[in-house]
Amino acid sequence: MRAARLLWAALWGLLLPPVTADEGILHASGNAVAPVTKDYCIIYNSNWISLPKSLDNATFRALENLTSTVLCNYSEVPSSLMKHKAVVVMRGNCTFLEKARIAQSSGAKMLLIASKSRLSPISDNKTDFEDVTLPVALIRYNDIVDMQLTLGNEVNVTLYSPPLPEFDCSMVVIFVIAVFTVALGGYWSGVAELENLKTIASPGERETRQKKEENVTFTPVTVILFVVICCVMLVLLYFFYKWLVYVIISVFCLASAMSLYNCLAALIGQIPFGQCRIACGNKSIEVRLIFLAAFCVAAAVVWAVFRNEDRWAWILQDILGVAFCLNFIKTLKMPNFKSCVILLGLLLLYDVFFVFITPFITKNGASIMVEVAAGPFGNSEKNDGNLVEVPTERSAPHEKLPVVIRVPRLEYSAATLCDMPFSLLGFGDIIVPGLLVAYCRRFDVQTGSSSVYYISCTIAYAIGMVLTFVVLALMKMGQPALLYLVPCTLITSTLVAWRRKEMKKFWKGSNYQMMEHLYYTGNEESTASANEQPGGQ
Repeated sequence: MRAARLLWAALWGLLLPPVTADEGILHASGNAVAPVTKDYCIIYNSNWISLPKSLDNATFRALENLTSTVLCNYSEVPSSLMKHKAVVVMRGNCTFLEKARIAQSSGAKMLLIASKSRLSPISDNKTDFEDVTLPVALIRYNDIVDMQLTLGNEVNVTLYSPPLPEFDCSMVVIFVIAVFTVALGGYWSGVAELENLKTIASPGERETRQKKEENVTFTPVTVILFVVICCVMLVLLYFFYKWLVYVIISVFCLASAMSLYNCLAALIGQIPFGQCRIACGNKSIEVRLIFLAAFCVAAAVVWAVFRNEDRWAWILQDILGVAFCLNFIKTLKMPNFKSCVILLGLLLLYDVFFVFITPFITKNGASIMVEVAAGPFGNSEKNDGNLVEVPTERSAPHEKLPVVIRVPRLEYSAATLCDMPFSLLGFGDIIVPGLLVAYCRRFDVQTGSSSVYYISCTIAYAIGMVLTFVVLALMKMGQPALLYLVPCTLITSTLVAWRRKEMKKFWKGSNYQMMEHLYYTGNEESTASANEQPGGQ
């Protein structure tokens, strides 16, 4: 099961490129006594016309619903129905600008084209239609239906396109979650290491702990093998996404339930009361742990059933995700800094290759990570670096890889209506640097260095996250978060070890680990000699 969970770490820094379509808002109001207003997403081409940036400069028009026609010739609709109005028609075989010319010549002041499929960028040869000046926008057909049901048949509409905020407060929430998870995971790993040191005098406990560590420790060879498996998994997802996505959802449910149980069991273990037990065969188990296991399984099942419910399911996914990351960071132990450098370096190259290099290899010019992150309808999805924006297209729902921390965007814009209601941070941007932070914490415990490595690496991770957000705001294009997190954490850890003159020990692992290995070997040899001695007398 641990081997299956390890496959997640490399799939979580999924990034998407910016969309070329211009997004705007259709503001609609009814003519009731108490006017009701509602906003809808539109797609337009800013090369054809510019929209006002606020409602203050916008002009309202009465909406004429002509969705029974496609408006591909002048005889379809009497011009009297369109004069001085905003007209909505269906998509057809003719081009957008051909519809716009017909609508403009009939006196229309705005043309809305309803689409039953996903909204796509508007493109056409404008040089042949220089005389067309009225605003043209693409809107979902479902939104037109909702508009009539909500606002009635007499509706006034206008178009505007507020500027996209460069910074969203959801980034602060994601920053806090990420830094908290990395810091807590590293601290938990150090607590477990301290407990191991306290029990080293007990041969039985030492043997059990050594066996467990062998199952979860990454050596340089296993690190390379792990990255190769990640590459294979990503390529398989690229070709067989619609089947494998459900496999990954199932694995996530199982792994997150187990992780949540491990996290909460560690907290419950510190409570001195409620420790009644029941016998089960030759063993006994605490009753409270049985209820805890049932609760964790129920939480994972509830998320699996309601995972596409955007109003609240993201909270449950974040809780399960944080528990998964914490348990991963605590359980998987890097034996030395050398393994950390190999793991973080290879995953950085992996991230950059599948984001920026594969577009030159694939036939459609999209990166493999883009296709895997976006799913079967992902061509119009957006991303802000490690903040991946997921559309909520009601007419074309599709499954997403549940390997992200989700936080609703808090700043209102056209993007929140169209296709980016959530800001997402991949688990890999937490777990991969978190493994280094955990190693630094264990090294502090083993060498008694007063948490200097742990604190320095955690601060470096926070700085790397801030640097990622700054680059996103300045460059306005997707950036792999590991591109900044890996150098910040690795360079900081190296400088601390060099400054403390402990680089050799930090690189190869602590003396405690090497001495313990020698102790085991010597103990086994002494036992063997003692067994042979009676036979020789």
